[in-house]
Amino acid sequence: MSQTKASTSSKYRPYLKRLAIIFAVCFVVALVFNEVAYRIQKDSNDRSPQLVQIVIPAGTAARVAAGEPVPSIPPGVSFVQGDVLEVINQDSANHQLGPLWIPAGATASLAMDQPEKLSYACSFQTSKFLDIVVRPATTFGDRISGLSISVPTLTALVFVYSLAALPLDGREKKKKDARPAVING
Repeated sequence: MSQTKASTSSKYRPYLKRLAIIFAVCFVVALVFNEVAYRIQKDSNDRSPQLVQIVIPAGTAARVAAGEPVPSIPPGVSFVQGDVLEVINQDSANHQLGPLWIPAGATASLAMDQPEKLSYACSFQTSKFLDIVVRPATTFGDRISGLSISVPTLTALVFVYSLAALPLDGREKKKKDARPAVING
């Protein structure tokens, strides 16, 4: 019985050895490919959270009342989850951005804690709205999860194709045939 187990385990040993080698190679290939793809597709939102400032310049209230846009203030802003928006009011009038009330000469801040798309009422835009997009930050865990999906799949495909291209049975048979016969005598 133990001899049958030993012959069964030795029967699968070449397959397991090939699978381990293919896994190691596929891990390195997938790691390099995923990292290159991440760096190519990386944009300004793939960063760590930071302080983002919007400065309301002097004379903004008069420009908005005249229907003129304020060139230094964009119509929309993108954030990464965890950013803090700081609005600095250098105008002589009070302004509002969504939940923030910013008196003349004061500063107010708002934490961007969760991914979402917002359109806040805004007194320093001619449109009276400021579009805000908060995107989730790309974490190291996200990148590891990409590897955990790609490595097993790539390993399985390469392993199956390697068995079709280089079957182990033929190689083992050649090794046995190449051994010299031992004659007891």
